[in-house]
Amino acid sequence: MDEKHLYEVNLDWTETRKGELTSPMLTNKIDVATPPEFPNGIEGIWSPEHLFVSAVSSCLMTTFLAISEFSKLEFTSFSVGAIGTLEKIDGKFVISEIELKPILVITDKSKISKALRIIEKSEAACLISNSITSKIVLTPTINVIETELI
Repeated sequence: MDEKHLYEVNLDWTETRKGELTSPMLTNKIDVATPPEFPNGIEGIWSPEHLFVSAVSSCLMTTFLAISEFSKLEFTSFSVGAIGTLEKIDGKFVISEIELKPILVITDKSKISKALRIIEKSEAACLISNSITSKIVLTPTINVIETELI
């Protein structure tokens, strides 16, 4: 893998407090807007704050997928809930904390410790988490669903 990669995005204002996010590398467009907590914000549209938190949670997932594959950890599902806390500190709004709540389902209870280590390692290796100053709080849940032999 090369040491340097570029990720190009374009944002065009469309109306009021709303714009359209695109990339020449991707086919999907994303509407983005000021969140409703701010003056003239718009409900129901992705905000920069949502995108920031989702970048951290999706990085956890993609890093977990790579490490679990390398570690040969078998699982049946993986999801991540994430909550970003926006607050004013020293007169500036910042996302001060992001709680990541991954839920992993495995079928072998003897792999719980291994699974937890992989989740923790994934968060530590996440390039997005390593690129920001927000505090990351990891609250994993590992569920075991044992399959019955017939």
